[in-house]
Amino acid sequence: MIDRAPRTRSLVLAAALARAGATVLRATAPGGREHWTRTNHAGRAVGLYAGPASALAAALATGRVRPAAGFAVLAAGACGAYDDVAGTGDGRRGFRAHLSALRGGEVTSGAVKLFGISAAGLAAGALLKERPLDKVLAGVVVAGAAHFVNLVDVRPGRAAGAVLLCGVPGLAQRGSAAELSAAAMGVAAAVLPDDVRERAMLGDTGAHALGAALGTAIALGNGRAGLVAHAAAVVAAAVCGERVSAWARSLV
Repeated sequence: MIDRAPRTRSLVLAAALARAGATVLRATAPGGREHWTRTNHAGRAVGLYAGPASALAAALATGRVRPAAGFAVLAAGACGAYDDVAGTGDGRRGFRAHLSALRGGEVTSGAVKLFGISAAGLAAGALLKERPLDKVLAGVVVAGAAHFVNLVDVRPGRAAGAVLLCGVPGLAQRGSAAELSAAAMGVAAAVLPDDVRERAMLGDTGAHALGAALGTAIALGNGRAGLVAHAAAVVAAAVCGERVSAWARSLV
């Protein structure tokens, strides 16, 4: 019989941390409210509070289960934060676009994210798995999931909804994998209402962090065959970044 208490605690803790973090940031707005406001796809001014709150909540909630997972989430969130601050908003999505710019001598914020999150994912994979090939595959899954969730973050609710949907199978796992899935889903559930109502947005900070949290759960809960399948899926999504984003925009 599966003990559901640990995953329930993980979900509730993650959700509570995310809500508390967003509330504190919205009330204090460190550095001034102008630094925490962005214009969304519909031209509305939306707060970025949910992004850092989600990243910190996910890092804490996953880190208590597996420190390597917490590290990957925090690193992914930090790379996303760099893009939120330094990014040009040129709309380039998928690693092909950023590698193409890099070959032309332009170091985009997306390229920084690509290499930074990839390195963090590989480091986490090395700690989450035992066999060399599994370590590499797990790293690809963690980094790839972080990029995938960011790719679908093109409309309100898309990123958080993707994490909730993709996290469900992980709840059927045993042990730490289920707790990591629950943590990712708890944060996503906490920020989804404000995201859908266009009161807050995840930004790259929150999207990458949530994706990394989901990726660690998938990596930990799968064997060789599952890792290969998920790694292939996230690499394909990265290659077809523009198409994935367009598909996410088309969802009702």
